[in-house]
Amino acid sequence: MDALDILTDLDNVIPFFQPIFNAEEHRIIGYEILGRYRNGKDMFSLGDFFQDENIPEEYRIEVDNTVLVKALEIASNSGDSDLLWFVNRDADLLMLDNGEHFLRLIMQYKEKGIRPDSIVIEISDRNYYKENGRIEHLLNYYKSYGIKVAIDKVGKDSNHLDRIGELSPEILKVDMSSMRSNSVGTAYLDVLHSLSILARKIGATLLFENIETPYQLQFAWKNGGRFYQGYYLKSPSEHLIDKNILKVKLKEECHGFISSEKKRLESFFSLRNEINNKILDLISRSKKDLPASDFLMYMGKSLDGIAFRMYICDEDGFQKSPNAFKKNGDWILQPGYENKNWSWRPYFLENIVRMRTGKRGILSDRYSDIETGELIRTFSVPLSENEYLFVDLNSAYLFEKEGLF
Repeated sequence: MDALDILTDLDNVIPFFQPIFNAEEHRIIGYEILGRYRNGKDMFSLGDFFQDENIPEEYRIEVDNTVLVKALEIASNSGDSDLLWFVNRDADLLMLDNGEHFLRLIMQYKEKGIRPDSIVIEISDRNYYKENGRIEHLLNYYKSYGIKVAIDKVGKDSNHLDRIGELSPEILKVDMSSMRSNSVGTAYLDVLHSLSILARKIGATLLFENIETPYQLQFAWKNGGRFYQGYYLKSPSEHLIDKNILKVKLKEECHGFISSEKKRLESFFSLRNEINNKILDLISRSKKDLPASDFLMYMGKSLDGIAFRMYICDEDGFQKSPNAFKKNGDWILQPGYENKNWSWRPYFLENIVRMRTGKRGILSDRYSDIETGELIRTFSVPLSENEYLFVDLNSAYLFEKEGLF
């Protein structure tokens, strides 16, 4: 549609509402307000209109405000004061008048029952970083009125995660559109998982959007998603719907996720116990006072097909032995690793203390090995008060263990 056609026909510019569900109660907690244009019997999204920088700014602002006003009228007549209303705003357009018109519009509806703290303004990091700090001041000003801030499309085109901490958003919206199948690369999955850690660190809630498959919903649930949105749940509609419309379905799906995760954890702990018992048995069978190199070669041959690398460190992370490494079918020694320090690795010292106090081995999470590039886990176990054995497990062996990959 031509921009002028839309601007001169604002009666047919209407809001659509896409529901957002929560993990705790499996009900609708809010709606994202989207713009649509009705042309006869056809309905067109206004997404491209709002993102087209060739369209004059005042055109886009007027249509955007038309959508918002009509949406807030519907919201004020909904009779539900607990819902959140997610409002998309382009940072560049918002800053043209320092965000004053948007704030006046929101405050205008306070008397009609729409509290400012029920408004969530979504800012895409596609352009907010251009503002050289001005947008932070504006958003903090909005927050003083209770308006919440969400950073949009974090998992899709986010290249400025450093600014997220500066904006201190209440919500991070993670885009799942790049994860439409379970064949997506593990590195990408790990990046999405890291966002759950970031959200916890800054005290933000994760909202996973563009969920189109059960697999995406399960991933969102497993990785700390509190809010869910997407066509798999409900598509945008011109009308608000019953908050409990998916309560039974989501509860059943969540129960399936819980069962699956419990089985995975049971497999993990079963493997940990199996390896712990096997290694402790081998250690007890080894000759006392055996030189470190001989001990590692003995352990390597005994764990053939299970491990591909092992070494001994002290409690400060200094390697006290060469590496025993499986190469071309044979175990070899790599003395070049002696005296290297590994305390800089995440969780290294924490795991040393855990082993020292718990007196048992630890199985790490899955990670990519720096040298081989394979997905592995490391099993570590105390040998004495100041020596610890680290065993890198073969990826093929782990792959055979259900639920670990």
